[in-house]
Amino acid sequence: MDDATRGALTGSQLIDLTTTGRRSGERRRIEIYLHSVNGRLFISGSPIPGRTRAWIHNVAADPHVVVHMKRTIVADVPATARVISDPTERRPLIEAAARRWGRTDIVFMLEHSPLIELTVEGYPSASGEPVAQPLP
Repeated sequence: MDDATRGALTGSQLIDLTTTGRRSGERRRIEIYLHSVNGRLFISGSPIPGRTRAWIHNVAADPHVVVHMKRTIVADVPATARVISDPTERRPLIEAAARRWGRTDIVFMLEHSPLIELTVEGYPSASGEPVAQPLP
């Protein structure tokens, strides 16, 4: 991974995410917000009770995704996604997303927001050291 891509991943931003359809096997692309906090890359979404997004089902079936960066730089970054369902692990990431969005309904978001963490080879840094990042 080059330094420009690594640096761009450090800032939270609007991206496209490609997953593979769990039933169709076809590539599915959505626009969504990528968060970067303390060297962790994650994606969440608005809470909707009683509904699991198709992209969450797709990631659970096939964790290989592509992050299409389109704002700070243009790059297609392969990643491995992991659905996070454990409430203790979810809390700091959901809280960070809520701060960024100006939301205060943390408990509701914990219960109903989708959440995945992304692993990207070469990130947070080529040496494995965390990248210094501003807090949300």
